[in-house]
Amino acid sequence: MNLSRVVLPAVALSLSALAFQAQAQTTQGGSTAVRSNEQIDNQYKLDKKHCDGMKGNQKDVCQQQAEATRDKARADAKAGKEKAEASHDAAKVRNDADYKVGKEKCDGMSGNAKDACMADLKTRYGK
Repeated sequence: MNLSRVVLPAVALSLSALAFQAQAQTTQGGSTAVRSNEQIDNQYKLDKKHCDGMKGNQKDVCQQQAEATRDKARADAKAGKEKAEASHDAAKVRNDADYKVGKEKCDGMSGNAKDACMADLKTRYGK
């Protein structure tokens, strides 16, 4: 009975911490999802259609808002793509640098130890 009083709150706390961490990781990249140009254009068409029932300045403002929303979404999509490419390039540079360091360490060995070290290094870094 005493064990359940201690274990259940600890389990609940652990699960809530994991849920918070997972949620934080999914929102870390930004609050809006990056969309394709086709999705952006489709949303723009819907936004413009929404303006059709309006008149005068209200319609002008609505159309301008639709264009602004489209332009911002395109800019976000471009930035997301560039960020992904930059992250990929950075990961490749880090991987290559770590491989070079490991190779130097293996060069200090001889015989079977060096062969095993190089085989492990090539497997680890995909070379």
